[in-house]
Amino acid sequence: MKNEARLAAPAGPVLFFDSGLGGLTVLREARYLLPYERLLYVADDAAFPIGRWPEADLKARLLSLFEGLIAAHRPKAVVIACNTAFTLVGDALRKAHPQVPFVGTVPAIKPAAERTSSGLISVLATPGTVRRAYTRGLIDSFAGQCHVRLVGSDTLAELAEHHMRGDAVSDEDLLAEISDCFVERDGRRTDIVVLACTHYPLLANRFRKIAPWPVDWLDPAEAIARQLVRVLGSAAAEEPAQAPDSAIFTSAPKDPVLERLLAGFGLVLINDRVVRRRGT
Repeated sequence: MKNEARLAAPAGPVLFFDSGLGGLTVLREARYLLPYERLLYVADDAAFPIGRWPEADLKARLLSLFEGLIAAHRPKAVVIACNTAFTLVGDALRKAHPQVPFVGTVPAIKPAAERTSSGLISVLATPGTVRRAYTRGLIDSFAGQCHVRLVGSDTLAELAEHHMRGDAVSDEDLLAEISDCFVERDGRRTDIVVLACTHYPLLANRFRKIAPWPVDWLDPAEAIARQLVRVLGSAAAEEPAQAPDSAIFTSAPKDPVLERLLAGFGLVLINDRVVRRRGT
């Protein structure tokens, strides 16, 4: 019955959502595993950074935006490649759109707790993810025997956007955002940092160079892509898509730098009036 339900799903693209460029890390992993799927990337950059929004306002915005996206594009599945968005509206979206499978992104606290040797874990996230009860619940459920430090950054997602666009981002600015992740206690050190925002893996190589000691920077992108494969099941495309993969940004930018960056991920930047109208 589950496979039949999936086969009856709309034959549209797999939709990836984030507030900016971070979800591209998830889309890249998904393309490796699902090379024939048509992919649509949607960035609510008009609201970026969404971690600073009041929860009630952000929830209303996201629910309205997805109503328009799902009606216009009839996605086969939706990947919410944003911890802040999914932990806030994931349940509500599943209730509002039961015909669409949703794959979410949550802080990778469970695998971190399973891998740590020192028992000292840090979760590097946006302020919205840090203060959400969902995150605390993950810690209570899966990392009760560990010391987990939550580190909220106001600017790291923005620094990642600047880095991806080729703007200068100093080591000093990055170190100021990640330094609180490194804890020493009773001769033990933090050995895993959970990257609980899809923007942060874009800076992982920089983090490795400036970190005070080596740690495992836990990137959830591959695990999310594998979950998408499981959700699609036998409904996964087996032949190349006829339409190109595309990207929509709610601010409707006309930015040659962005267009070149997206082309590197195999995406064509397009405009969508429905999304722009709801993303204002």
